[in-house]
Parts: sequence; C-alpha cells; structure tokens
Amino acid sequence: VQLQASGGGLVQAGGSLRLSCAASGRTFSTYVMGWFRQAPGKEREFVAAIRWSGGTTWYADSVKGRFTISRDITRNTVYLQMNSLKPEDTAVYYCAANRHLYSSRSYEYDYWGQGTQVTVSS
Repeated sequence: VQLQASGGGLVQAGGSLRLSCAASGRTFSTYVMGWFRQAPGKEREFVAAIRWSGGTTWYADSVKGRFTISRDITRNTVYLQMNSLKPEDTAVYYCAANRHLYSSRSYEYDYWGQGTQVTVSS
C-alpha cells in the first residue's frame, strides 16, 4: 500500500487549502482513511477520518465545522478541505490507512503517507 499526500503550502489565517492523499496498492473497500497532523514539539494528533465504503466521517473537535474529509472512489483519493485556517493549524499533515476500524489513535493505523507541510501565517 502506498499513500501519497500533497497540497500543503503557506496560507494566511482565514484562508483555505485542500490536501489530497492518493492511495494505491490494493482495494480499499474495508479501509478507514485518516488525516493526522504533527506540529513541532507536539505529538501526532487525529484530524479526521472517513470510511472508504459508505463514507462515514469523524472529526476532531478542533476542526469540526472548518475541515471536511471526502473521498473519490474512482480516483482512489482522499481529500481534506481546510477552511478558516488558523495559525494553530500549522503542522505536517499525514494521511493514513486503517485496514478495518475507525480509530483516532495513530498507532492503530497500518499505512502512512510521507506528510505535507501546512503553514498558516497570522
């Protein structure tokens, strides 16, 4: 399984970015796909997740109402639309895949992408 994250960049507070995670290597119908982030000096934290089959979504309280996770089955790609960005959203964002279950715990994810930097200036 390979996960390729992209779409990060520098944006001003209040702006938007859309991250993409292209998945390849197998069928993902049973998977839950997640986004995590890690700021300097902090632990990796859960941002959002989506069940590949059915599209059920979960969000961290800190991003509810601002971020939207979605997937395009035809493109094997998961997206994270980030609106109303804040400086505290600055982090490296990682996409990850869990073979069966939803979890907000990073150690329960089986596969990881390489990360993409998001920087929000004030």
